[in-house]
Amino acid sequence: MHQEPVPRRHLRNELRSDLSTTAACSVAAIATQLADHELVTAAQGGDRGALDQLLRRHYDRVHAVCRRITGHDADAADAAQDAMIAIVRNLDRFDGRSSFGTWAYRIATNASLDELRRRKRRPVPTSSDDDEHSYREPADPDSGARVEAIGDHLALDAALRTLSDEFRLPVVLRDVADLDYAEIAEVLDIPAGTVKSRIARGRAALAKALSPQAGHADDGNQRTDPERPSRAP
Repeated sequence: MHQEPVPRRHLRNELRSDLSTTAACSVAAIATQLADHELVTAAQGGDRGALDQLLRRHYDRVHAVCRRITGHDADAADAAQDAMIAIVRNLDRFDGRSSFGTWAYRIATNASLDELRRRKRRPVPTSSDDDEHSYREPADPDSGARVEAIGDHLALDAALRTLSDEFRLPVVLRDVADLDYAEIAEVLDIPAGTVKSRIARGRAALAKALSPQAGHADDGNQRTDPERPSRAP
């Protein structure tokens, strides 16, 4: 049966789907929140409430970055927890030269890579171990309506696993963490031009992996990604 190609412009929306369940804050509530740099200053001064608010504000996106890099729920939870611990332990060293988010996502990226290295060293479980100890998703009463979305997520996870870290990391940081090229360059310590090239190549590889026909799709399906100005620290 003929399979329609996956337009590359849809990849970013699909990657961001992990964040769709985050509760929306009212405009009034957002207006009363302190900026990250204010929370950081207060937390560095010993304000536990400010530290808690800072961690809660960034946890969902840190976890989403870990989830897309590791491709596994349990590993993502471990990596996100390690990232949160590292953020707390190293907060006094944060000097504000970059945004707090950029700094936090660098830590999350490194925690995810550490988790992937630990995964490679783990013994392969037996079938009985799988039955007794494997991670199981909690029951979802609305699962019937979400079968197609779950299939899309699984396909995307599988496609991301085909990418090397060289391409997977910048794609995830762009499309999940929503960092601009300059911020990704800072996180990965590579030139911004290299970031843009790797994102383009990574997305092209994802499109091909998600649809066998995508590699033969018309050039009109090429997704353009306009430059955004770098965020002020």
